[in-house]
Order: sequence, then C-alpha cells, then structure tokens
Amino acid sequence: MATKQNTKRRARAGSIKEQLERIETDPAHHLTGPFQAQTPFGTPDGTPPRSPTVHKPEEEGFWSDVKTLRWIVRPSSSFKIIASVVALYINWEIITPRVAPGLPNPFAPLIFISYPIDSSSSGDPRYGKGYLDLVFILSYVVFFSFVRQIFTLHVFRPFARWYGIKRSKLDRFGEQGYAVVYWGTMSVWGYLIMEQLPTYWYNTKAFWIGYPHWEMKPQLKLYYLMQASFWAQQLFVLLLRLEKPRKDYYELVCHHFVTIWLIGWSYLVNLSLIGNAVFLSMDFPDTILAFSKLTNYMQREVIKSIAFAGLIVAWTYFRVYLSLNIIWSVWSEFDLIPVESMQWAPERGVWLVWWMRYHILIPMLLLQLLNLFWYYLILKILIRTLLMGGLDDDRSDSEDDDLQKKK
Repeated sequence: MATKQNTKRRARAGSIKEQLERIETDPAHHLTGPFQAQTPFGTPDGTPPRSPTVHKPEEEGFWSDVKTLRWIVRPSSSFKIIASVVALYINWEIITPRVAPGLPNPFAPLIFISYPIDSSSSGDPRYGKGYLDLVFILSYVVFFSFVRQIFTLHVFRPFARWYGIKRSKLDRFGEQGYAVVYWGTMSVWGYLIMEQLPTYWYNTKAFWIGYPHWEMKPQLKLYYLMQASFWAQQLFVLLLRLEKPRKDYYELVCHHFVTIWLIGWSYLVNLSLIGNAVFLSMDFPDTILAFSKLTNYMQREVIKSIAFAGLIVAWTYFRVYLSLNIIWSVWSEFDLIPVESMQWAPERGVWLVWWMRYHILIPMLLLQLLNLFWYYLILKILIRTLLMGGLDDDRSDSEDDDLQKKK
C-alpha cells in the first residue's frame, strides 16, 4: 500500500512539473513583446499528429484553409493569398492601361497606403485617413500570419533543435525568436520615424502644439497601420480558436481588444505623434526581454547576464522614466493645444475637448501601473540573482515566465 501511495505521489509530482514546464509566456500583453505560439494543429512542437484516419481530399488543401480560416496558422496557404493579391495587382497594371486608361487599380489599397494629399509643391508627401485603411489592415493580417509562422516554425524551431534545446521548450524558443525579429524591427523603425518628427527625442510639447496632426508622413502612417495589423492578427487567432485555448484565454481576448482600441482611437483622433512615442517606449524593452529569454534557453551564461542587465536598464529608462514623462505631458501640457482646436469637431479633425485630457490620462496611468508591476518582478529576479550569485536557469519557467504571463 505504501508503495502505491509513493507511486501516486511521484506521478502527481511529475504532472505538476510538466505543467510548470508548459507555462507559456504571453506575447501580447500591452504593447509588448514575446508572444503565444501560433503553431499548426498537432503536437506541442508543431509537428502534425499521426492518425489512422484517412482524410478526404476535399477536407484538405488551400480552399479548405480559406473557408475555415486556417490560413492564419498555415504559411503555405497565407502565402498563396498574398501571391494572388500581388498577381491581380500586377495584371491590372499591365492590362488595364491598354483597355481603360486612367482607371484606378482596385487592388492597390491591399498593398499600399491610401489617401495621398497633393503636396507636390512642397516635396513633403502627406497622407490622410479613410475607410480603405481598414482594407490595408486586413490585407496585412495575412502578411503577418505568413511571416510569423515562417520565422517561428521554419527558422527558430529548427535552429533550436540543431542547438540542442529541450523538446519541451521548442515552442517558446520559436516565440521568443520571432519576438526579437518583430519588436527589434519595430523599435528601429519607430526610432527612424521619430527622427523625422518634432517629437524627437521625446519632446513632449510637440504632442500638442499645432494639433490636429491629421496629415501624416507616409512612414508614420504605414508604421501605425502595420502595428494595427499585427495586433488584429493576434486577436483573430484567439477569437477563432485556431490554437488550443490557454487558461487565461478570456483575459487575453480582453487585452487584445483594449490594445486595438487604443491604437485605433489614437489614430482616429490624430494623436499619432504621442502614439509613436508610446510604441517606441514599449517595443525596445520587449526586444531586450525576448533576447534575454533566448540566451537563457541556450544556456549562454555570460551573454545571458549581459542581456538581463540590459533589460533592467532599458526597462528603467523606457518603460518607467520616459513613460512617466509622457503621462506628465498629458497632465501638464495638454493646454498647449491651440484654442481653436480644443473642441469636438470631427469634420475638421479635432477631437480634444477639455475632458479628453482625462480620457487619455486614465488609460496611460493604468498602463504605467502595469509597467511598474512588471518592473517589480524584474527587480525581484535581480535580487534573487544577487543573493544566489548568478542567474538561475529556472527563471524561464518560474518568475520570468510569471513576468510575461502577467503582461
């Protein structure tokens, strides 16, 4: 009897350990980094399950993926959709001028941003906003579905296998690898855009002076819509349950809705300058966080320690100091908005009546409370590291996972 009880205890302990090792970091909490894996249906490492069932030909293939929306997690199908759109655009450009000169290409809004404003005299092109922006966003949901799966499944996961990463961590390694690529790219892009704006380097007064900033530089508009496409793609995967739902499924859905709402609202009311600053303050620390996770999985002790130190510095400066500066600007510099623009007149592109100060301030404060909570978790890891004399490898499955899971 005692032997059976010990066996049961060991089984229970093993199952708990397995559950802990399967804790996934959440990619998408706030405007932040590492994300939940988007693997094809099958086993945890993304390989198709073996089944004696023989599928009918009509149940598989491209059209089945289109009808069931599985193209979101199948890169071959999402690539075919992208290729079809590009082919239709090129054919229109070649054939239509010979048949009906001057007829606009209806496929252009799927590939390029719309609503250029005539600025040929100044040599400084600008763009407005409109409903075709939604078409662009939906089109690039397909693009991000393809790119993400390619990097996660066909770049970082094979590298992890070659390097000798444990099978149970292949999914997370792929997630963090793509996180480095995405957030690193958006960080550099966001910086290059800010260089062209009066808000460089976090010149917060420029958020309000000259409002409304409804004429957007093409790079800024493209950057904003690409961010929106990424978050929309994340939300579609959750809502359509194309992956196995996590325990915090409903919290993730709410978070994604809020994130897309913040992006869309700031775009609509012409607060894209402050939006760019917020994006940059969030994206760069997430790049360092994801890179730190990669080095931890790879057991590169020296690089891991340097990356973690860099994470503390980046989080302190970007997520705490600069974010607090933005909040202070909302509170103290809001009145720099021209008097004639401090009214609710959407037809003129102005939305910032006096009470909009609080409509902006409250979400920013809530976001900062989360930043400070995550900062507390990072410092907690640092204190434990100093007491133990080195970074504990368990951090990717315990407190470090908790840090990202709570995001």
